Amino acid sequence: MTDTNSRGYKIDFMRWSWPAVILSAVLSVVSIVSLGWQGLNFAIDFTGGTIIEVAYQEPADLEEVRQQLRDAGFANPIVQHFGTTREVLIRLAPQAELTSTDLRARIMDALGKNPQVQAELHRVEFVGPQVGEDLAESAVVALLLAILGILAYVAWRFEYRFSFGAILASAHDIVLILGVFSVFQLDFDLSVLAAVLAILGYSINDTIVIFDRIRENFRKIRRGEVLDIINLSINETLSRTLMTSFLTLLACTSMAIWGGEVLRNFALALIVGIVVGTYSSIYVASALAYRLGISRADLLLPEKEGATDNRP
Repeated sequence: MTDTNSRGYKIDFMRWSWPAVILSAVLSVVSIVSLGWQGLNFAIDFTGGTIIEVAYQEPADLEEVRQQLRDAGFANPIVQHFGTTREVLIRLAPQAELTSTDLRARIMDALGKNPQVQAELHRVEFVGPQVGEDLAESAVVALLLAILGILAYVAWRFEYRFSFGAILASAHDIVLILGVFSVFQLDFDLSVLAAVLAILGYSINDTIVIFDRIRENFRKIRRGEVLDIINLSINETLSRTLMTSFLTLLACTSMAIWGGEVLRNFALALIVGIVVGTYSSIYVASALAYRLGISRADLLLPEKEGATDNRP
């Protein structure tokens, strides 16, 4: 391949395609093994249980609240701030042996052990196991429908080699996001599922922008080498990609730091997805299209009879 500067681009992305393939393969295997071995740590949204919102007059000590609930017989309670340090959100595993009235009384007895700390019960919600199973099934259906819809659009819009690249990039992004939540056993709830669906759209949009530019350059630069045109297209869209990713990451990082426990995992899923999605648009989708043998002839518009090609 000729010198990159003579071809109008500065960064030879495809030079690092094989190390990127190895990195993606290793991370994907780790994610799949973790998902198969320990699975996801499903939150109450999917498993069922009880959600309690409690307000205190002073900033609450979360560890003290957890210990009070453990002493009362509630195993592995999830306790986190909700909005402010005076409001606490408690999540408990299903308590089949207790009625709703008994459960309320038992919780308030446990939280009232310290007379110097006054707790006021604001909300109690019960999610049954069957409801959790229904939500899990609906979540899987929603994810599959989103994937199928995206893949159908890409298959219609682009040449099949590009479609394979987009399909693999989408699967790659989902596997790595789920892998992070599986490896570190972070709570996987409906908000995280929403983040995964959002990242599907974000990543495929980034991929399509690059694919559009590759197709445009194939038709405009008739005598360029395939690898040069792909590199040129990625370089031309790089500023747009980095600016979009940076601003989105800025917002998501703010949510992760200052949004509280309720938004933290949602924001973390978005952060991982943005980084992985940007990477996969270059080193999975575009690189795979090249490895599958995309050529200029696959994308050129048919010439009109008698037309003369005077383009460079």
